[in-house]
Amino acid sequence: MKVATVLFKDDSFLRELNSDNLDFSAADLILGFGERNLLSDEKVFNQLKNKFPTAQLILCSSAGEIYENEVLDHTISLTAIKFSSTVIKTYEVDITAFENSFQAGASLIEKFDQEDLKLVLILSDGGKVNGSELVNGMNSVKKEEVLIVGGLAGDAAKFEKTVVGLNEIPTPGKIAAVGFYGQKLAVSHGSLGGWESFGLERVVTKSESNVLYEIDGKNVLDLYKIYLGKYADELPGSALLFPLSIRIDGVEEPIVRTILSIDETNQTMTFAGDVPKGSKVRFMKANFDRLIDAASEAAASCLEVNSFNPKLALLISCVGRKLILGGRIDEEVEAVADIFGDKTIISGFYSYGEISPLKAFGECVLHNQTMTITCINEIE
Repeated sequence: MKVATVLFKDDSFLRELNSDNLDFSAADLILGFGERNLLSDEKVFNQLKNKFPTAQLILCSSAGEIYENEVLDHTISLTAIKFSSTVIKTYEVDITAFENSFQAGASLIEKFDQEDLKLVLILSDGGKVNGSELVNGMNSVKKEEVLIVGGLAGDAAKFEKTVVGLNEIPTPGKIAAVGFYGQKLAVSHGSLGGWESFGLERVVTKSESNVLYEIDGKNVLDLYKIYLGKYADELPGSALLFPLSIRIDGVEEPIVRTILSIDETNQTMTFAGDVPKGSKVRFMKANFDRLIDAASEAAASCLEVNSFNPKLALLISCVGRKLILGGRIDEEVEAVADIFGDKTIISGFYSYGEISPLKAFGECVLHNQTMTITCINEIE
């Protein structure tokens, strides 16, 4: 397995890391994470196709690109992979072809022959797709031994629209998947947040899917503004600093939910994933050092799940973490790199939602505000 990374910026391929001497014209797979306007540019797309003519090219808009140990904006971070024995298959669906995201998720996974399927990487539209329904649909049809990971596309901190594309110019509404087949493929995963819960645990008393109306019988927007205090005037942007911790019946660990938007007219809040009626919630806040420590722990958990030296560590972190860490954002990527060492290539993006199991090789779950890592290598 050979891996190389390329950084596209200012209309050119600016930097390259290719110690494996990978022939770009023979690459099997290209993962590209970048600014939405760059990815939507036909001229840029043609440049990418010319550089990687035979590869499966998957492009996903981001809220920040991870290249080596840096977090960048207004770029495209490209990861090229050439496998020795692993076989990949790629498929894509459009959310507009389905009644809901559950059906879209199930349909996408059903396209794969699951015999010997080891890993599926999902890159989904982050605005039109309900991430919770998407993962539930995928879990409903996948075989137990298949690991599903991935993330929801981002659009900086604008939340206007996101784009994904498989071998074509990325557009809104698309959900792309890469399936990895092979006995020599080694994979591991980890996901942690590092947020602190505070205040009383409360009960969701009225909600519809990912739209929250009431907590403990009280209007959620009024309640949230009380907790935000001085940050209330900065909604909805400031809500990224105060996500919800949710305990759902049947799920062992709490799940974090990020607020996408607020509706002052209907007095509701829309989250990146479902907030079921009857679930128990607590407000959360950030601690810089704990966020960075959690990134390091997520990397360490990858090595515990499957102890091999990863050739590639794919990082999908949350836009909320990027906004909070600000100028310290590189530190969480550096913390991951310190765990893996200099022989592991780091790549990835900042997302509107992360997809990974809560427990080792379990069913995938939609996370928010986490650092989620997937490691791969081919063991000869």
